[in-house]
Amino acid sequence: MEGKEEDVKLGANKYSERQPLGTAAQTDKDYKEPPPAPLFEPGELCSWSFYRAGIAEFVATFLFLYITILTVMGVKRSPNMCASVGIQGIAWAFGGMIFALVYCTAGISGGHINPAVTFGLFLARKLSLTRALFYIVMQCLGAICGAGVVKGFEKNLYEANNGGANVVNHGYTKGDGLGAEIVGTFVLVYTVFSATDAKRNARDSHVPILAPLPIGFAVFLVHLATIPITGTGINPARSLGAAIIYNKDHAWDDQWIFWVGPFIGAALAALYHQIVIRAIPFKSSRA
Repeated sequence: MEGKEEDVKLGANKYSERQPLGTAAQTDKDYKEPPPAPLFEPGELCSWSFYRAGIAEFVATFLFLYITILTVMGVKRSPNMCASVGIQGIAWAFGGMIFALVYCTAGISGGHINPAVTFGLFLARKLSLTRALFYIVMQCLGAICGAGVVKGFEKNLYEANNGGANVVNHGYTKGDGLGAEIVGTFVLVYTVFSATDAKRNARDSHVPILAPLPIGFAVFLVHLATIPITGTGINPARSLGAAIIYNKDHAWDDQWIFWVGPFIGAALAALYHQIVIRAIPFKSSRA
């Protein structure tokens, strides 16, 4: 037994880990935590970049609703699922559009396109309350306009197929719908935090990440899981825009779920990432 232990020690010394893993991978690379965004920043209101970012959020959310609800209407119009892109195609439309739009707008506004994402990032002090409120207003206006354009193409088809509005489907309770929205938004916002974390990028730079890609995949996968339950909200602006343009009573009955659920999910994801994930030591202490 003693001989075997010596062999193990010899092997450990001779064949040491050539590629350090995790936090050990970048122990020589420094990282400075940026200061938290101020709660109120009146100076932003005098900056063109502030309004440019809001316009980018408006246009991105407009395009997001336009493409995704038009895809839903195309599926509803088909005689059967096999004659259309089906649920998988709807999920790809949502995920693919988020991938494309985050890629296009990340350098301008951060590519939120979702009040829940904005809320989560605000809780983590990544942006000011002034900017967060402005983003949410512009996102909701963009969603309303996007759904309105789709309705303009064919009003009768739009109204006959619920206008892409989110509701809790038959066979599920409101609690089921709320739970699906909380968990689905948690997955999305947690992915956003992980994919855009500068600290992780410095620590684990040997793992290259194109941030819009995992975010788009998260949206795609959540839609696959929860379309049968709620039609998948996880975006209050998307749910509000469709409900306002469709404007039927049953579209408003469950509207609170598509605000409360995503905001709770975003808050939980922000807390989890900031308290648990980022609590991992970045640099080992040296004597």
